[in-house]
Amino acid sequence: MSKRILAVDPGEVNLGIAISDPTATIASPLTVLQHTSRQADAQAILELARQHEVERIIVGQSLDEKGNPTFQGRRAARLAAALRALGEFPVELWDESFSTRAALQARRQMGVKRAKRRGHLDDLAATVILQSYLNARG
Repeated sequence: MSKRILAVDPGEVNLGIAISDPTATIASPLTVLQHTSRQADAQAILELARQHEVERIIVGQSLDEKGNPTFQGRRAARLAAALRALGEFPVELWDESFSTRAALQARRQMGVKRAKRRGHLDDLAATVILQSYLNARG
């Protein structure tokens, strides 16, 4: 049985999606979805989770320096609640602080030219979130 995990980096415009390998050890970018509405986003994420036979969904949540959800973090919590309401997969929130910065750093290290670095970071940010989650699980 697959132990794949799907991660979501929710943004105002796009949702970055990453997925783990079947052993839930390595995270990889999967796709970028365009944000439409919370319900439509939840349905699209659910469909990806079904297609890839995941065991759970992780939603990145930004926190402030005191550990409280930011405005974006509260939006992520509402998306997680919409996914939970659909009832098919366990859904967890995971601290996404600095995931976009880490994704930019990764692009820089891969030698991506400055002009292209600002392109879609959403799926890479989701990968950073998921890898952080996988590493914490041990």
